[in-house]
Amino acid sequence: MQQEEQNLYKEVDIRANKIKTLKEQGVIPYVSKYDITHSLEEARTLPMGTKVRIAGRMTFRRTFGKFMFIQLSDIYAKIQVSLSINEIDEEKYKFFKDFVDIADFVGIEGELYTTQTGEITVKTFEYTLLSKAMLPLPEKFHGLTDIETRYRQRYLDMIMNENTRKVVIGRSKIVSHVRRYLEDNGFMEIETPILQTAISGASAKPFYTHHNALDLDCNLRIAFETWLKQAVAGGITKVFELGKDFRNEGMDATHLQEFTQVEWYAGYWDFEKNIVFFKNLVRELLLKALGTTTINYQGKEIDFGQETWERINYVEKMNEILGFEFLDIEDLDEFKNKVVEKGLFTLDDLEECKSVRTLIDYIYKRKIRENIVGPTILYNYPAVLKTLARRNDNDSRVTDVFQVVVCGAEICNAYSELVDPMVQRETLMQQLVEKAQGDEETMDLDEDFLKSMEHGMPPMSGLGFGIDRFVMLIYDLPNIRDSVIFPIMK
Repeated sequence: MQQEEQNLYKEVDIRANKIKTLKEQGVIPYVSKYDITHSLEEARTLPMGTKVRIAGRMTFRRTFGKFMFIQLSDIYAKIQVSLSINEIDEEKYKFFKDFVDIADFVGIEGELYTTQTGEITVKTFEYTLLSKAMLPLPEKFHGLTDIETRYRQRYLDMIMNENTRKVVIGRSKIVSHVRRYLEDNGFMEIETPILQTAISGASAKPFYTHHNALDLDCNLRIAFETWLKQAVAGGITKVFELGKDFRNEGMDATHLQEFTQVEWYAGYWDFEKNIVFFKNLVRELLLKALGTTTINYQGKEIDFGQETWERINYVEKMNEILGFEFLDIEDLDEFKNKVVEKGLFTLDDLEECKSVRTLIDYIYKRKIRENIVGPTILYNYPAVLKTLARRNDNDSRVTDVFQVVVCGAEICNAYSELVDPMVQRETLMQQLVEKAQGDEETMDLDEDFLKSMEHGMPPMSGLGFGIDRFVMLIYDLPNIRDSVIFPIMK
């Protein structure tokens, strides 16, 4: 490692001296612009003999005396370029050889042709050094494999790793298509506040900050929900937002504290209509990003193209696992003791559960969710878990909710929405009770939201869909941070 560092310092000194020499000679090593006729990707599609002006980062060079091949790259494509003293004078050729290094940005004016091996190549007539790199790229043979370096210097990861480039491009296509899909189906995108004065929209621990001008303690948004519902009440029958949410929770392979999701709400829909709408979106996204509705994740083949996805009744499955009617139990200690008697967990395992809600969720995640592989629709959730969801007409202890789970991860959460202001006030009051019991993942009593509901909301269904986790899933990424271009680093 010490030798590598010494080599790096030596390389930096060499490049710094080149920059100094160029400036002394009146050559600008960092030009202001370069007019191109085609991108690298476009140039590869043109007829041979076409004249082009292209630009990119030089990522490869091989010299054969008075002839050389180089490679220009960007995130979309790479193209081979040839330089020869037959097309440029020997002095300019020598300048390129002596002063232009791997990682520099170069502009090339030339003509397309194919080599004897069939490689599309640009024959150089003129070149321009556009920008000198002081640091070299990672050594090609070993590549960029250190995880921390890949996250902290993602630009290098994009230059060196084909899979990273594929994920970055694919994520962009997914975000773009989500917006287009919703807009094509009559949804309007709006923006809701990130700085908020009430914790609402989800059961999660927030980040806090302070608004100096107003001398006001605030929290960062954990969900769009309550604001988008107010927009529906205001007459935007179909509304969505795609953006960032922030939850101050533990970090693991499937959770980010700053994450991207889309939420949409449609007046007059129920959750069954949202199931159909979401399934169609997922299929379109997969075809757009991958060209297929079948993926491989961690050695498992997952088919999203099936007409029918498996469905699991949450309450029935929990009763089957527990061996008793859990919805009848409201006392936390009684519930814990019955779970321990069943031999499912110990009391120490359940210590972190501060409410019946968190206890149910704890059991579900370890006994149901983690065993699911293919796309599965879980529905009929206990009302205690879903503060903002509509209570079922036949049994108010359960809600009209569904989630899609794939390979043990929830990729969406959707309701028939609660629009009864009296029931909503009761559920939010219960959240305050749980907060007093030590549960940090509870909502506040948001009077502004309640007032909007008291003015009247239409029946509606909403859905939240996590972009980061979906990208992780379809590109078979081991960690959700691989799905984000610039994840937070300590």
